[in-house]
Amino acid sequence: MKEFNQLCKEVEALDPLYYTAILGEKSAKIIPALSALTGNDVDGLTLFATFILGSVAADRKVTDEELLIAYPLMQTFFGDEVDLNSCADVARELKVNSRALKDTVDALVDLLGTLSEDLKDDIVFVCLMICAIDGKVSLRERNWIKKLVR
Repeated sequence: MKEFNQLCKEVEALDPLYYTAILGEKSAKIIPALSALTGNDVDGLTLFATFILGSVAADRKVTDEELLIAYPLMQTFFGDEVDLNSCADVARELKVNSRALKDTVDALVDLLGTLSEDLKDDIVFVCLMICAIDGKVSLRERNWIKKLVR
C-alpha cells in the first residue's frame, strides 16, 4: 500500500462524484472474497457492512455525507431490509459505545490479517473513502485506518 499520508491526501482530493463507481468496483471484488471466507453471502455482506459503518463512526461523528454514501451501499447489499435510520442507528451506536467500536476494530484487524494483501488494500481503501467523504481524514479516522492496516 502506498505511503499512508500520501494515500490520505489522494483520497481526500477525490471528487465525490466518483465515489459510487469506485465503491461499486471495489465492492464487486471484496464481497465475494468475504463471502468465500465466511462460507455464505449474508456473513460476507455483514462483514463488509461492519467495515463501512465502522468507518462512518471512526471519528465519533456521524455525518449526513457519510451516511448518504453508506446507505445506498447497504441498501444495494441488503435490499429493503435496511433503511437510512437503521444505518444511522448502528453507526451512532458505534460512535457512542467506544467499547463496541474497539471490539469491532479488534475483530476486523484479526480478519484482515487472514486476507490477501490486494483484498486488504481494497478494504482499507473503501474505509478510507468513507472517512474522507467530507474532504478531510481526521486524526481519529487516520487512527482507525492505521489499526486496520497493522
